Amino acid sequence: MNKLVVISGGSQGIGRATVERFLAEGYRVINLSRRSLDIEGVLQLSVDMGRIDWLEGMAAEALSIAAESADEIVLIHNAARQDSDTVATLAAENFAAVLQINLVAPQQLNAVLIPYMKPGSSILYVGSTLAEKAVRGCASYVASKHGLVGLMRATVQDLAGTGIHSACVCPGFTDTAMLRGHINNDPGVIAAITANVSAGRLIDPQEIADTLYFCAHSPVISGAVIHANLGQIEH
Repeated sequence: MNKLVVISGGSQGIGRATVERFLAEGYRVINLSRRSLDIEGVLQLSVDMGRIDWLEGMAAEALSIAAESADEIVLIHNAARQDSDTVATLAAENFAAVLQINLVAPQQLNAVLIPYMKPGSSILYVGSTLAEKAVRGCASYVASKHGLVGLMRATVQDLAGTGIHSACVCPGFTDTAMLRGHINNDPGVIAAITANVSAGRLIDPQEIADTLYFCAHSPVISGAVIHANLGQIEH
């Protein structure tokens, strides 16, 4: 069986762990990112998803060629941009830039690949705890992740009857470069975060990769928002 995974942002963190998980299960993998991923068995397409025209030219052609022979395609929307901003200060151009990567680019990718997706394929969105709630200081990220849940739900409705299923996996505090960069790798902040997780630790990216693999093979969860967060304690 010819199995293909197309993932955005697969060069580090959750994305890299997911690439390794699917490779181990015999999938061909295409990674879409600016930063290259040097893993045997991965076709790297170096693209800037922050540009509205990022799919023009070789990227769309390479995806189409790879997808047309696939018996199963798993499309994973993982790339994301997180800025520090508020509704009082968020400029239109910055908001548009975040939405392009976090919400528009996934739909651009959907439009390219859905025509090649056979029954048993799946479209998985990587959301966030902030896909269904909000905190201060990251307005554009919160809005875009809420929108991603809406896009997933629209995917389920619009593809009903095709045999393609979809879900949104929402990781909690995961030990990635993105998280550590956002908090300046402050041990005090990490301690505060883990104090608010019932398991008392950060999530390993491999745990989210395993969750995505499960979702890819479980049509019963189609339309679900799955919070993979080790039991966050709400206040």
